[in-house]
Amino acid sequence: MAELTGRHVLGIAVGAFGVIIAVNLVMAWQAISTFPGLEVANGYVASQSFDADRRAQEALGWRVAPAYDEGRLTLAVTDAQGLPAEARSFEVLVGRTTETGQDVRPALVRVGGVWKADLALARGKWMVLVEAEAQDGTPFRQRLELFISDADQG
Repeated sequence: MAELTGRHVLGIAVGAFGVIIAVNLVMAWQAISTFPGLEVANGYVASQSFDADRRAQEALGWRVAPAYDEGRLTLAVTDAQGLPAEARSFEVLVGRTTETGQDVRPALVRVGGVWKADLALARGKWMVLVEAEAQDGTPFRQRLELFISDADQG
């Protein structure tokens, strides 16, 4: 066995720290490339109307209940009286909370006061971002969590 010299120790230390730095750079690159981390383009501008928008949305009294069963996403939207809410427009973004690569905007159809879409979702945690507009023009936005288990897959 060869003698361990200062050059060998220096090489081992530089190599170990080089691997650590390389892994950190790869992980940082992956984090930035899969999720931009932005909810809005300009947070200050969005904050100026946040409280008024929140009060108007709360005045609607809408509740959204997502469900998923055997390849079908359903969203029951009810008003303060528990009746189906009437929306001028209704859009949904379904995706993972940590990356944008699997984001999808399903084509929703309203059936009996419930919005439905055929959508294949894998097991795990999903984000459902609802963006709607009431008949009076009040915007409604809500982010919901949806957990898909093996039993939901059918």
